[in-house]
Amino acid sequence: TMAFGHPKGLIPLFFTEMWERLAFYTMVGILLLYTIDAERGGLGLPRAEGNEIYGLYLAFVYFTPFLGGMIADRFLGYRRSVALGGLMMAGGLFMMGMPGFNYFVLGLIGLILGNGFFKPNISVMVGNLYEPGDPKRDSGFNIFYMGINIGALAATLIVAPIVRNYWGWLWTFRAAGIGVLFAVVLLLIFWKTLDKADRQPARVEGDTSMGEIFAKILAPAFVVGIAGYVLAKQFEMTLVRPSDFGFLVGMIPVIFFFVRLGLTANEEERPGLLALLPIFVAGGAFFMILHLNGSAMTQWARDFTDREPGVVQSVPFIDEIQQDALPSYYTNAGEEVPRPHPDSLLVVDSSEIANQFGQSRMTSGAVEALDAMPGISVENLGPKGQAKEVDEGWKARAVKVYEDEQIEVRNEKGAHGEDVITVALDDGAIPKDQVVLLRSLADGALLPVFVIDQSTNAAIYDNYRERYGKDPQLLPRGEFIQVINSEVYQSWNPFWVIFLTPIVVWFFGRRIKIGKPVPTAHKLLYGMMLTTLALLIMAIAGSLTDGGAVKVAGMWMMIFYLVITIGELCLSPIGLSLVTKLAPARLAGLAMGGWFLASSIGNKFSGFLGNIQNHMEPMWFFVFLAGLAALVALFIFLVLPRLDRAIQKYGA
Repeated sequence: TMAFGHPKGLIPLFFTEMWERLAFYTMVGILLLYTIDAERGGLGLPRAEGNEIYGLYLAFVYFTPFLGGMIADRFLGYRRSVALGGLMMAGGLFMMGMPGFNYFVLGLIGLILGNGFFKPNISVMVGNLYEPGDPKRDSGFNIFYMGINIGALAATLIVAPIVRNYWGWLWTFRAAGIGVLFAVVLLLIFWKTLDKADRQPARVEGDTSMGEIFAKILAPAFVVGIAGYVLAKQFEMTLVRPSDFGFLVGMIPVIFFFVRLGLTANEEERPGLLALLPIFVAGGAFFMILHLNGSAMTQWARDFTDREPGVVQSVPFIDEIQQDALPSYYTNAGEEVPRPHPDSLLVVDSSEIANQFGQSRMTSGAVEALDAMPGISVENLGPKGQAKEVDEGWKARAVKVYEDEQIEVRNEKGAHGEDVITVALDDGAIPKDQVVLLRSLADGALLPVFVIDQSTNAAIYDNYRERYGKDPQLLPRGEFIQVINSEVYQSWNPFWVIFLTPIVVWFFGRRIKIGKPVPTAHKLLYGMMLTTLALLIMAIAGSLTDGGAVKVAGMWMMIFYLVITIGELCLSPIGLSLVTKLAPARLAGLAMGGWFLASSIGNKFSGFLGNIQNHMEPMWFFVFLAGLAALVALFIFLVLPRLDRAIQKYGA
């Protein structure tokens, strides 16, 4: 045993999970930002498409553990499943680190499949370290949960912002892949130590067969999902993307299966199985809101949060998680925020050329067109930007140049009918040059410029004059204000989990000690009530944006994550515990699969709601979400007596 009487296998599993979660949350932190970014070399996709990708990714990340756990039980065992999953995830991340959209998609598929093998089975291994009835089991899972949140905190506070600030988007994916490889190496080093946590794969009498799961759950879901996708494409749905509609209607047979399972069960099992349904509803609804952290809340941080460091400017390390505030930041920045000097920007009539510059995928023809503009010259820095010793400020504005045939420029419509220009690059394309555009000033100096179109220029300067009735204060030529990376704000959730877990555990323990324990089912209700409160707090913040015209303080996100994290600590662990206790032993794996599937549906809604956000004013978006959460809380309140009876019946 290790210190405090825990099995010695807990520490290697703690660090294996920590490294994998660091990679996972690095990915969640930047996925949407990368897909919609059109200023720092991202994919520049429309927001609806970016949210669609984010929602699909998270939905299938929570769907595949349903299958990965059963495959480990019956065919591979836990250690081999975790190792295989880690290698698949690392391969997916390295593939995403290659230029080209197809590599990006294939990498996501590798991540999804790998997570299905890794995530459920490492948690099972932690439980297997302890003998049945060991009182240290729960505290062991608390320690393990700390590893998850330490990894999440490091990902969103350190890895994602620093790596992408210094080396760019693609190296952020590669760094996450290296993190997963560390996790696999740790697993292999302690392979023999973790023998006790494994089991020989076998089929247990009474288990639901893979054939039955395929016939009654997966096949109907697939058929209905494909039909829904085709139907949505046929009617050219825009608010609900075809993949969203297909996935969500595909889950209808799954929901029907679990409802029917409870209704047709024998008298002894029926109360427990029916009690699982509201638990699934609560879990799915909660994760729908919590995992807005990578979609709607990240968009909020990017677009509506004043990210200037302010009073924390003197905090050590703060410089490492800041970046230049590029042109889009100033379109709704506050009155006191100085705007870039017009000489720092090159305004062009062609939005296509401006987007090529922002996505750092320029054709030779576009560069030649800019070189022909009065007062502008092009400096070639070489294919890797290292052929010449030049000022760091020049390198910061450098863009990659490709052969014309390696780039396809697409024009799509955004949420409000605006043109969204995407610059698609051939898979594996290598830039032939890297250039910086220079403006010749009156004193003979050369100033690197950032290319924007006419509409962005008007949003920066004309909107300011119209709103405040004066000209804005200007920054020195070539300078931009420094702002905190938007993904950093996601770190509030793991920070509050780490900080609040001991307090919440003490509070519930204290209630037990004084003879007034909080009923288990009531914790689900309190979790949804706190979720509703957190959303109402954001609705207040939304009202202060004046319909999105101005930014608000970052403290609103801090408070939101504080409240919703308390709700998470009430709901999430209790939900998992109840699933294992209320389900009959012969259906335990299937019931846990139901929890993952409910979470999968909730996560798909996270991406869908991220798109809805772009169609609503900020305040009403959060009021709408608070209404949904309140309805779920009301549902839990109405079924509390039934839940209490089931929990009492099964001793849960």
